Amino acid sequence: MAERLSDVEDRIDSVRQLSSVISAMRGIAAVRSREANARLAGIREYAETIGTAIAQALALYRAGGAEPAADRGEAGRLLILGLCAEQGFVGAFNTHVLDEVQALATSFGADRTDLLMVGSRGVAAARERGLEPVACMPMAGHADQLAALANRLGDRLFARLQAGRVSRVVIVSARPDEAHAAPYSVVRQTLIPFDFDRFPPANLARPPLIHLPAAVLLARLTDEYVFAELCEALTLSYASENDARMRAMIAARENVARKLDELTATSRRLRQEQITEELIELSGAVRD
Repeated sequence: MAERLSDVEDRIDSVRQLSSVISAMRGIAAVRSREANARLAGIREYAETIGTAIAQALALYRAGGAEPAADRGEAGRLLILGLCAEQGFVGAFNTHVLDEVQALATSFGADRTDLLMVGSRGVAAARERGLEPVACMPMAGHADQLAALANRLGDRLFARLQAGRVSRVVIVSARPDEAHAAPYSVVRQTLIPFDFDRFPPANLARPPLIHLPAAVLLARLTDEYVFAELCEALTLSYASENDARMRAMIAARENVARKLDELTATSRRLRQEQITEELIELSGAVRD
């Protein structure tokens, strides 16, 4: 009986240590999520500034009698940027993103679709489904690394565009659910072809002073805006990943608490049985 009681007590110690680890992981995930969300305002302000400049450059470009290149429709190849988790303990996060990736690839045509994956856990899960990415990149481990990751991702993206390998680019990623009905939602965002119609015409009563041809200026501003969109998508995905991990750790802590209660009750019962046996043995010795 004493040995069984010691085994239960050892398990209680192990479960308490596990609870401490879970609490630490939950705290880290919460901090990372806050850090990511704190950067969103700056990213969006930057995108808005670039958008205003694009509207002005568009007006100058059209004043010269030109129009941006039209959408090529469904022609060419599609490149899907799938943003998944780098680390584990995120529940069904990768599953939900890959479900949307697979649905998009199927609707466009798997033979005309390439997949560029971000996030090591997502890459492993994609390969289990038979999806082989043309390139893989690790997700940022800290919010300060997101801009550098967006730069590297943009370099990969523009290299494939310039080589004529793809004509359409769509990001599939998670973002925090503003309605709080779920930890996050998975969305599609078209990067290429670039949608110039979202920028209202600028008033050229006082045209800006420029030092580049309007076409070159517009192309460079478009690249900057795509970079801002990549930054925002990566930041939202990073925040969603950590929100998912935080919720997973909350659920795990609740399970650990229930298990600890069960083990504590078992320990008390075994201790009581041990005391009862010792009392019986003592009373028998007194009678003898």
